[in-house]
Amino acid sequence: MQQDKVKDAVLKVALGFSLEEVTEEYDARDGELKLVKRKETRKDVPPDLKAVKLLLGQEEDDLGALTDEQLEAERKRLLKQLKEEYDHETEHAEQDGG
Repeated sequence: MQQDKVKDAVLKVALGFSLEEVTEEYDARDGELKLVKRKETRKDVPPDLKAVKLLLGQEEDDLGALTDEQLEAERKRLLKQLKEEYDHETEHAEQDGG
């Protein structure tokens, strides 16, 4: 189970992801906290090549034998495959209501 969590985390980093960040400022007036400012920010984290290499390392024993061009082609192929799998899982989760 722990290994699945790590694999999912590496997959997320390999594909890149977006995150929502909410910042709120409160002021204490009349003994009550009141929201005075709320800021929502979306951050896009790009795919990480080191995570891709880590995932490739699980499938191939010797990445050193690949040329830079082969490694880049394999990275693109794997990213496409991972994105398709992620999109498929996300689609099913949305259909299941979660």
